[in-house]
Amino acid sequence: MISVGKSWSLRRMADDNGLFKMASLDQRPPIEDPIAKALSHDNNLATEVVKFKRLLIENFQDKSSAMLLDPSFAVAGSLDALDPKKGLLVSLEDPHSPKNSAGEVLTAAIENWSVSKIKRLGADGVKLLVWYRPDADKDVNKHQQRLVQDVGEACVKYDIPFFLELLANAPSDYEETAQSKADCVLQSVAEFSKAKYHVDVFMVESPVDAASVPGVGVNGWEEVQEKFELLAQIAARPWIMLSMGADMAQFHKIMTHAYEAGSSGYLAGRAYWLNTLSYYPDWNKMQADTQGSPQTFIKDLNVLTNDSAVAWFDHDDKKGEEQPLDKAFCRSYSEM
Repeated sequence: MISVGKSWSLRRMADDNGLFKMASLDQRPPIEDPIAKALSHDNNLATEVVKFKRLLIENFQDKSSAMLLDPSFAVAGSLDALDPKKGLLVSLEDPHSPKNSAGEVLTAAIENWSVSKIKRLGADGVKLLVWYRPDADKDVNKHQQRLVQDVGEACVKYDIPFFLELLANAPSDYEETAQSKADCVLQSVAEFSKAKYHVDVFMVESPVDAASVPGVGVNGWEEVQEKFELLAQIAARPWIMLSMGADMAQFHKIMTHAYEAGSSGYLAGRAYWLNTLSYYPDWNKMQADTQGSPQTFIKDLNVLTNDSAVAWFDHDDKKGEEQPLDKAFCRSYSEM
């Protein structure tokens, strides 16, 4: 069952039919690094990153139900460009979190940033990206689990939805196979689906490498579909797919499998703006590129979403609570 506050915020981040069509604009190194490489003076970096994020917000928000923004650049410098009718999801994790000697990430929150601050600024949800692999170093996994549990408990306290983004935390010398990737995605979701983590929505990568996803109805699609169906069973709550660097055609195929299995939408970013960034610092070409194939891609993706996705509130564990009336509600609704 879901609380009143979380339900209200999830409604704001979804479209009128309860589907998530979210633009991911919170990336920091993937945007900072190419811009920094082209700049002659580092002191212009923040200004240029903000300018790029504003460009993305202004060109993509009309086809999105919500925007995922980072507090360092997008919220700090571009929030006034966001349509107030759109949902706002804000990231918590530090993209420069420390790593151990094997290259495994020990996720940390951005310094001086917290769930309570995300709630205070008026955001509709908290996003935490966690790198995780079930067979990783035990101390690393304990650290990641403890962080997720702490964030989940804080989201309960402040009555704000918790979106957990799970990515494979591979050691530097790890050789990934098709089976190991599928196992990692499925077992990671299984761990964090436990009630103690208080995850409201999973944001997951495809359990099958993007280049190997055929699309529903294409020869051999049933074997791939089995993995998506298992993902849905394990998640047992709303879940959405990450584009994770897949190109536009690949991500569309991934989403046909995800929706067949009951996904409630998508979070996409680099799939449609990475090419735009390649034109930096030619802002005229960048603007023109955002109005080309990315717009067609998002339109087609939204048609697919409208036709095939499952509303977040149609997942059994996210049915709204039946609230007591009159003074009973005021008494039962918890304090922060």
